[in-house]
Amino acid sequence: MSRHNRPSSQHNRFVASVLLAIALLVIHLPFSHAGWIDEDTPEEARTTTPGEIVPNLPPPKHRRGDDDDDDKKKRKRRREPTQSPTDWPTYYPTSVPSSSPTSVTPEPTQPERVYDLVFSDEFNAPHRTFEDGKDPRWTALEKNDYTNNAQHYYTEKNAYTDTEGNLVIKTEAADTEVVGFNDVKRKKEKIKKHFKSAMLQSWNKFCFTGGVMEAEMALPGKHNIGGLWPAFWLLGNFARHTYVGSSEHIWPWSSSACSDKSRTAQLISACNRVEHYGLHKGVGRGAPEIDVFEVQPGNIKAGKGEFREMPVGQPFLSSSYQVAPGRVPRPGAGWWPAPGQWYSNLTGGMNTSLNIAFYGSYNHFLDDTDPASQDYWSDAISYNRQLNESHFGKMHRYRVEWDLPDKKGNKENNYTETFGYIRWFLDDEFILEIKGEGLKAAGTGGEISSEPMYMLLNTAISSQWGFPKCPAACPCSAYDCHGGFQETCGFAGGFCDTLNPGAEYKINWVRVYQDKNDPKQKVGCSTTERPTKTFIEAHEEKYMRAGDVHPLKPIRKGGGTCSLTPPTDEIYPESCGGSSHGVCSLKNKLPLCECHEKWTGPHCMNPEGYDDIIWEHRETLGDLGFWGPSFGQGMGIGLVVCVLLGILLAAPVVLKMGRRRMEGYRSVEYEPEV
Repeated sequence: MSRHNRPSSQHNRFVASVLLAIALLVIHLPFSHAGWIDEDTPEEARTTTPGEIVPNLPPPKHRRGDDDDDDKKKRKRRREPTQSPTDWPTYYPTSVPSSSPTSVTPEPTQPERVYDLVFSDEFNAPHRTFEDGKDPRWTALEKNDYTNNAQHYYTEKNAYTDTEGNLVIKTEAADTEVVGFNDVKRKKEKIKKHFKSAMLQSWNKFCFTGGVMEAEMALPGKHNIGGLWPAFWLLGNFARHTYVGSSEHIWPWSSSACSDKSRTAQLISACNRVEHYGLHKGVGRGAPEIDVFEVQPGNIKAGKGEFREMPVGQPFLSSSYQVAPGRVPRPGAGWWPAPGQWYSNLTGGMNTSLNIAFYGSYNHFLDDTDPASQDYWSDAISYNRQLNESHFGKMHRYRVEWDLPDKKGNKENNYTETFGYIRWFLDDEFILEIKGEGLKAAGTGGEISSEPMYMLLNTAISSQWGFPKCPAACPCSAYDCHGGFQETCGFAGGFCDTLNPGAEYKINWVRVYQDKNDPKQKVGCSTTERPTKTFIEAHEEKYMRAGDVHPLKPIRKGGGTCSLTPPTDEIYPESCGGSSHGVCSLKNKLPLCECHEKWTGPHCMNPEGYDDIIWEHRETLGDLGFWGPSFGQGMGIGLVVCVLLGILLAAPVVLKMGRRRMEGYRSVEYEPEV
């Protein structure tokens, strides 16, 4: 039969192609980012504007006195790298000494920038948990922490929502036996961790590039007792924290300069000229770190002990940008930098100080064969901000604003290259600004991050953070609140009491905003400019524990066992989250949860979340081999109108399918979960 006698088959193929085009268009249309927004977020919190920069005041002037000559001699600074203190004034040392004056960002002359909400989690549903496979936004780790001399084990059971609308991260003195790798003996051995805590990550689930992140939270423990290490931070998606293999030669690189050091020390450097794993040639990649805060409680005041040269003491928060490659030469820990020895274009706020106690890390990895070329310094550009008793146990707002560098510029600035910035705030009070111009001037090749970054919330316990100086006759080799003198003598007084029954880090909400008029700001863990998906899939073993099938389990929508006659309709797993979340029904003779729209997880306890736009691998009809027939102008316009009408009709169905695809949707016919 000739093809002219088969109109129905040709018509069916054409209709199928048009429907496929509609589906692809719907999936990739730039919808507002409603997929990550919690419906409980108040309307007045759905937009935000930039914070106000109020820099610290300069040191007070005074008349020249008889003792000024002596003071001048004392404050004279050496131009070579400092090996001893340089008596830099400690009353207002919030600007880093440099060869050129530190600039303050001028007041904007354009209309005030507005950021729209793209992510929120209000944590209002009680009894919510975050085990792998349950929550689209967060994953609670069930894993030992090998980093930073950690004394704790992260367990998923210590992260949950309470009945007051808070996420709770609980830290307690409790034992866990784990099999760890001894770096000295180079073998696995069974060890016991004496503390349990929790870490939530949005790794490979929710990431964003540029914008504003803010949270309201109450810090755990006591303000004057050291030992806890609560943190709120961002990390590039290429590194999954505590999975140390994923970080080697990745953390905290942010450089697209090809140099002798980056060629050998940066895993994905700008020197690469081959596009493996979908990565772009000539673009250096890594996992820089933005710490909204790392908090150190304690009772050592400014001007005393290790803070003798600083106007900020314990308790404090440290806001930092950690970036590689680092500067060489560099200041010594505890000393103020000599001119040109540290970064310019830093501006500190009131009650802040450059953190001279820590300038960064020297990174060496045991498997490297050529340490001279593969080792590298990373820098911690950080300021400390004084805290007080009210920040522990009471809610305060912490915020970071992150603007991306732009080599091409835009129409508003006559297409002039810009270098980005990061700004920190506490309760709307300015803490710190780091401008990208300062990183460029340093000459290392480092820059403000353009990487998709994910969120982390955790409380750690480390003997290198806030623990007192080891007292005489104390070995300080083991720390256990339930042990004898040998195991308890290294703690700060009262530390173990703060963990009975547990220290609670409470988070009321987390929100992320972006400027919809800035095309560089995106939501997604793998974007067109900075893809990560294929690389991670090709190196999955670096991002998961031994025995895991994949780094993350798919999110189950329903299928958890439940009660057909629950004692209450309130939000509990047994009631499938109550009638507003789901329903318990018989499936294969088993009572299993079926979730309503907008709720997911085995027991329908977790709000849905998904990316509205999938940036990578945007299929076109040409990619699929369909080019379509040729139409005249009139028919072409008619077809466009029909396609648009089809999009409007098909959007709800296709969007639901796309959402399920993003969530790793599984039907309730899968094996039940108790």
